[in-house]
Amino acid sequence: MCGIVGIVSNKSVSSSIINALKKLEYRGYDSAGISTLNNGFIDEKKCSGRVENLEKILFQNPSVGDLGIGHVRWATHGVPNQINAHPHSTDQVSVVHNGIIENSDKLKKEYEAKGYKFKSQTDTEVITIILTDFLKNENLVDSVYKTLNKLIGSFALGVIFKNYNDLVVGARRGSPLAVGYGHNENFIGSDSYALKTMTNKISYLDDGDFCLLSKEKVEFYNSDKKKINKEVFELSNEDNVVDKGDFKDFMSKEIDEQNLTTKKCLNEYLDKSRNEINIYNIPIDPNQIKKIRLIGCGTAYHSCLMAKYWIEEFTSIDVESDIASEFRYRNVKLNKDDLYIFVSQSGETADTYAALEKCKKNNVKTCGIVNVVESSIARLSDFVLPIHAGPEIGVASTKAFIGQMLVLLLLTLKISKDRKDIDPNVFKKLIDDIINLPDLIKETLSKQKEIQEIARDFINAKGTMYLGRGYSYPIAMEGALKLKELSYIHAEGYAAGEMKHGPLALIEDGMPIVVLAPKDRYFEKTISNMQEVIARGGKVLMITNDKSKTLSENIRFKFELPDFQSHISAFLLTIPIQFLAYHVALLKNCDIDKPRNLAKSVTVE
Repeated sequence: MCGIVGIVSNKSVSSSIINALKKLEYRGYDSAGISTLNNGFIDEKKCSGRVENLEKILFQNPSVGDLGIGHVRWATHGVPNQINAHPHSTDQVSVVHNGIIENSDKLKKEYEAKGYKFKSQTDTEVITIILTDFLKNENLVDSVYKTLNKLIGSFALGVIFKNYNDLVVGARRGSPLAVGYGHNENFIGSDSYALKTMTNKISYLDDGDFCLLSKEKVEFYNSDKKKINKEVFELSNEDNVVDKGDFKDFMSKEIDEQNLTTKKCLNEYLDKSRNEINIYNIPIDPNQIKKIRLIGCGTAYHSCLMAKYWIEEFTSIDVESDIASEFRYRNVKLNKDDLYIFVSQSGETADTYAALEKCKKNNVKTCGIVNVVESSIARLSDFVLPIHAGPEIGVASTKAFIGQMLVLLLLTLKISKDRKDIDPNVFKKLIDDIINLPDLIKETLSKQKEIQEIARDFINAKGTMYLGRGYSYPIAMEGALKLKELSYIHAEGYAAGEMKHGPLALIEDGMPIVVLAPKDRYFEKTISNMQEVIARGGKVLMITNDKSKTLSENIRFKFELPDFQSHISAFLLTIPIQFLAYHVALLKNCDIDKPRNLAKSVTVE
């Protein structure tokens, strides 16, 4: 993953490009570069390392010009050095690129036969050469269109031209690209994070689109070279971020946003045209990974537990999950062949950050999965995968938990495919199921009222249990945590098979029990455990996608989920447990957004 930005303005753009690149460093920081158009010539400057290195170069030798492009890189083709850094330029064209050109080797040979010479090892340079060649005989729009049609792969592009001194071109296939609108200036960027300090008006390119930016306007074209219009979205500024809108509180708003945030995350990481996952910057060869360690606290730890099941299911890699506050003090044998993944909503969780520091001091490979890309964990990790959930104000995490699980599932499948641990047909089926996830979440969200009735059973309960097996067990733990956080009722999440080993002694007449029973390979076993609870007087809330009526006897309430495949059950099971915690807390008049004794970002040990 790389980050790109482009600006055309009526004033010098280099400082704005640098500021935008700093916001994009979560996407890569092994090299950085900038090109501006200065007195009719392309002025390219680039270097290995972080944006701060590029800043030092510009301090000594400023880039001048009122239009330009910039890039931060994670290497995919070619080692991270100055030559391979973006932009890649000829005397006519300069290009920045996020993605992979799969037929770059074939294209290089084609254009070498025409007499062109390549300076770098990158796939991106072929784009520059092809554009330069077409511009000899074609106009700009036709040159861009014909170039894009020669490329196979995933890309977001930013381009400037020597002979078109008032235009920046953007293009997208697979990799996201946003367009921002200003007064006498317009922008492109890999996402709104890069543009939000310059504008709050954004459009998004769809696969196959390209655009021409001038100071006064933006022209959009689709994959058939037809002019099209784009919807303009207005981003929330800092004052609007804390607006609950029509919702009673932030938590209900954030629960309701989960289908949209899931869709946004998938748009970022999934190339639907190729059934490919756009994660390219893993700092260790997936084939060399001996073990994956997942580290987090609270809800983030539960997402790690969920990922443990997926990694075991879809890869041949050994995996462990650790609570960060324990990991940091244990004498853990750190190994350079292992990948250490740190999960945190805020990116500032003190114990998780300390565990990350421990790993960094021992020179092992680290990954941060966070919701705040400017955070400490994001900056310290070797590479970062944002969850793209947007601001989460409620202390009890909801949409960030869904986002953490989704990114962990996508990372698991990416590693599995790279290692050839997974059959390609199985991989494609999994991707198809994941693509349907936002719609399934939306359908589940529409059933909120069904939880309100059963919530009354919990108001005076002195305690409760959440039971699940397999994929459902981490969600049982998360459900118990949510109820504790919001309603201050004691709750525990158990592996359902453990009931006979102690917890069954706690069941008494009238005690509310939540049973997570998706129709998976554990279903019959879970039902047996549920019957043990019912036989001892427990009042069961059964959450399931089983449609049969025969199991309804003696069940207090049955919440039916839409049909789904077992590997995505965690996402759908999460929604009703959030609803339950929310409505119990609401009935008890608890402070839902700010539960007692808790804070959103845990920055102390």
